Amino acid sequence: MTQHSSQAVCIVTGGSLGIGAAICERFAQQGYKVVNVDLQKATTKSPNIDWWPCDIADIAETKSVFSKILLLYKRVDVLVSNAGIHFSGTIEQTSEAEFDRVFAINVKGAITATKAVLPVMKSQAKGVILYMASDQSIIAKRNSFAYNMTKAALASLAKTTALDYAAYQIRANAICPGTIETPLYHHAIDKYVKKSGADEQQVHREEAALQPLGRLGKADEVAALTYFLASDEAAFITGSLQVIDGGYTAQ
Repeated sequence: MTQHSSQAVCIVTGGSLGIGAAICERFAQQGYKVVNVDLQKATTKSPNIDWWPCDIADIAETKSVFSKILLLYKRVDVLVSNAGIHFSGTIEQTSEAEFDRVFAINVKGAITATKAVLPVMKSQAKGVILYMASDQSIIAKRNSFAYNMTKAALASLAKTTALDYAAYQIRANAICPGTIETPLYHHAIDKYVKKSGADEQQVHREEAALQPLGRLGKADEVAALTYFLASDEAAFITGSLQVIDGGYTAQ
């Protein structure tokens, strides 16, 4: 595989489903060479999206995959650290192993990816790092101890990275989606319905009603915000939390 170094490169972790897949498609449509780092193979047919299998929770594997990617593509303009898993439970209901798994994917994976791209971005004196955080970076939700903590950690990571690398013209921001209709959302609802015996359609209606705009968000809407934040139009935006939640956290 040959790579022309003039083509802008965007690496997306967890780009095979939901928000990640929408982000990959958006950047590919805009002419980027997109590198999707995900355990699960994507269904995309776009010639501009390459899939690299990787368990982001495995630090050694992630380092190895990123070093190969950077060797091949010679540059990285944007990192979208999107890989993440959800876990429901209070602090008492969350075992150490469950917490470690959520933290390994949601936070350690983001840290490893960031460390991998920073030397290249520094040498370019330009780059954008975007963390897929959550409305739970700003507010708390019930039964969400571990997930909530990891998303607050990503908000902090965006701020510290923004300050530490501003001198290199590297920008970092956290994107904070609210309830977005994705496979992750449906998986969480399915688990809740099985556990509680609630009516599935009623749960979906209730979730929509909780949002001031009266509906769930769409993956494409998050992808549009992500692309804007990576663009030169957002050149003065760094260290920020960008909320896209239909007004939920404004309440």
